[in-house]
Amino acid sequence: QVQLVESGGGLVQPGGSLRLSCAADKSISMYVMGWYRQAPGKQRELAAHITTGGNTNYADSVKGRFTISRDNAKNTVYLQMNSLNTEDTAIYYCNAWNLVAGVRRNYWGQGTQVTVSS
Repeated sequence: QVQLVESGGGLVQPGGSLRLSCAADKSISMYVMGWYRQAPGKQRELAAHITTGGNTNYADSVKGRFTISRDNAKNTVYLQMNSLNTEDTAIYYCNAWNLVAGVRRNYWGQGTQVTVSS
């Protein structure tokens, strides 16, 4: 089991930037890491993920604006968010998953609020 703690959320004006961090209590090198978000009244959706090999994937809505990265030595994954707009307002959750004996094991952080408003 891995515990995840997000930080870096807050209030930012449209056009601004934030960097989210997700710190794990153990090595993340064998986990696919991702950032999901959930806006009020909407389902949780994937924003970005990064594989163990460093390959990345982004939701169309954040492509070109968000960058996910990982530092396995620090057991931390980041989400750099630029050119934020009001539609990016959501709770952002860190996710880690791997396969053990063919079974996917998912772990979630508690979430960090991002509010984009003037």
